Amino acid sequence: MDKRKIIIDCDPGHDDAVAIMMAASAPNLELIGITVEAGNQTLEKTGRNALNMVQYLNLDIPVALGANHPLKREPQTCAEIHGESGLDGFTFPPLKISFDKRDAVTLLKDLLLANDKVTLVPTGPLTNIALLLQKHPEVKSHIEEIVLMGGSIGYGNVSPAAEFNILCDPEAAEVVFESGLTVKMMGLDVTRRVLLYPEILERMNKIGNKVSDLFYALMKTFNANQKKIFGHEGAPLHDPATIVYLINPNVITLKKMNVEIDVSGGPSYGRTNCDQFDYLHRPHNAYVAIDIDVDEYWNVIEKGLKAFSN
Repeated sequence: MDKRKIIIDCDPGHDDAVAIMMAASAPNLELIGITVEAGNQTLEKTGRNALNMVQYLNLDIPVALGANHPLKREPQTCAEIHGESGLDGFTFPPLKISFDKRDAVTLLKDLLLANDKVTLVPTGPLTNIALLLQKHPEVKSHIEEIVLMGGSIGYGNVSPAAEFNILCDPEAAEVVFESGLTVKMMGLDVTRRVLLYPEILERMNKIGNKVSDLFYALMKTFNANQKKIFGHEGAPLHDPATIVYLINPNVITLKKMNVEIDVSGGPSYGRTNCDQFDYLHRPHNAYVAIDIDVDEYWNVIEKGLKAFSN
């Protein structure tokens, strides 16, 4: 079976870390690189977290640092959810690996031009991807699709209108959604339904390997922070929806529609205006997740964790 080549662009972040776990163990995916930007925490911290994940999972792939601020707006982080390190809850072994000498955009360009039909999987702000498309439009023919976590048909999670990843850099999101590439959006409408209730966490803990141990430790902290801030009994596990979809597309139902990013700077700044019912009759530029099989989502996560050995 030919494996689908993917590059994860991320800002780890607890749920980004789980997306990396799932990609590393998926039998039908080949993770060929990771690029990092600021988002859930500063670039220094998200970069270190990405290296820690790659080393812990024993992956032989390049990791490159990218944007430390959005295209136009001021940067923001999410320490209240992801902690001071951006990945609180687990003490990783000392780092023995280092970043690729290339910056994220250059690494993305090089990997894309060296391969055909690569899927980009952004699980953080879209700054690196926007910069790539602006500086190196020649890579477009090498991108099969962009499967991203971000946005919402409904309401946001950091403002009444906007989801965090998109609000971090709405102008970058606009570049991506208007790129003409195949864009698949895993938004809050589905990721808010995959809540990591205590019984799910205990189910994963019973797997008993080094990666499930990591998952359990990280997710305990993630759950505790979500409950403290939002009152959730179970944290919504957003970012792995991208990888779960690539492993088993039947888990998530998509609908093609027009998506416009609000870059006005007003109260709906960062909103993904999803014309689900085609009111405006504009060209459909994205496939948007509208439904999810919650039970099968957790089955895919469990199978992915079980694939690792101690």
